[in-house]
Amino acid sequence: MRKWPVIGIALAVLWLFVRGVTLDGLAGEFLIGLAVGMPTAFGLRRFYAPETNVGSTLTAIPYAVRYVLVFLRELITANVDVAYRVLAPSMPIEPDIIAVPLRVESDLAITTIANSITLTPGTLTMDHDPETNTLFVHAIDGRDPDAVVAPIRTWEDYALRIFDEPANPGDAAPTPKAVIDGGDADE
Repeated sequence: MRKWPVIGIALAVLWLFVRGVTLDGLAGEFLIGLAVGMPTAFGLRRFYAPETNVGSTLTAIPYAVRYVLVFLRELITANVDVAYRVLAPSMPIEPDIIAVPLRVESDLAITTIANSITLTPGTLTMDHDPETNTLFVHAIDGRDPDAVVAPIRTWEDYALRIFDEPANPGDAAPTPKAVIDGGDADE
């Protein structure tokens, strides 16, 4: 099936959420969404693949919802953790850079995970090595690399399904390595 009509309909549905419509105005607002969404999707059709498999897209929706929920939980937890570190008299901060080899391969999946890391307080995606498919993540507390990598692996499990990647969530994840120890980078 051509992808631009599917995206146009998705934009129309998104319009309903943005407008916060009730059942009374649902049909009219959906038509307005289609009137804007379809030409927009048609005009931007060269920026995405021309064909889509609606079945696989529908299959990915539950995983995308779970991804967002897990991300929001991690976002809240990280905000509380960073606030504690800022307010604690001892400022328990031991930064480190951790190499996180990925199982996802598509640019979109890698970018989604990298952005999720950067949006989470206390972590920052610094670089991606395409040869080894590794993200380099700066963490505010790198004493326990497994604690830093755990939410990334959870996001990656969902991304494998969302982006229809060849690997499976049950596949063994590559082992992360501490690359630079907080204060020993000059040695």
